[in-house]
Amino acid sequence: MAAQSKIPQATAKRLPLYYRFLNNLHLQGKTRVSSKELSDAVKVDSATIRRDFSYFGALGKKGYGYNVEYLLGFFRKTLDQDETTNVALIGVGNLGTAFLHYNFTKNNNTKIQMAFDADTNKVGSKIGGVPIYHIDQLENRLTDVQAAILTVPGAQAQPITERLVQSGITGILNFTPARITVPEEIRVHHIDLAVELQSLIYFMKHYPTDE
Repeated sequence: MAAQSKIPQATAKRLPLYYRFLNNLHLQGKTRVSSKELSDAVKVDSATIRRDFSYFGALGKKGYGYNVEYLLGFFRKTLDQDETTNVALIGVGNLGTAFLHYNFTKNNNTKIQMAFDADTNKVGSKIGGVPIYHIDQLENRLTDVQAAILTVPGAQAQPITERLVQSGITGILNFTPARITVPEEIRVHHIDLAVELQSLIYFMKHYPTDE
């Protein structure tokens, strides 16, 4: 684990992209891959890929490329793919329902184990095999859950976040427009779909991919 702490955050954010592509190659029976193939697939330049991989000792060989199995083994350990991370979803609206139908076990070992909502018509049912509990049961149910996906109305985001933190959640994926406040040891990733769409359109206009 000591070596992993030296990996820059920018590199760490790219690891899931690399993992997904390499896992597909592995399933197809490919044993090696060049930095150019990786670059074309994940839209990261070859020099960045070589630098990223050098952090964990995968230097590659000219004319050979990288060993797919070695890389996958490293990524599984780094991304904790050998263990299942239990996740709770808070807010079973349109977006929350979509997450429950999708869940994440198709791609990795992250699993939504339970969901919470205030709507009594939803409580007691299952969506995508995931049981839905009343939000009042939050503290009692979150005994073996490490992360939460927040898909509640913005006004409810902060008070629910405080309850999540008190219940032992250490990571929150925030899909609300609210910028929630948490203790420094809690990791929060904000996903604002409107902002991401605006960013996409800006880059489409000003940075065409063929330049």
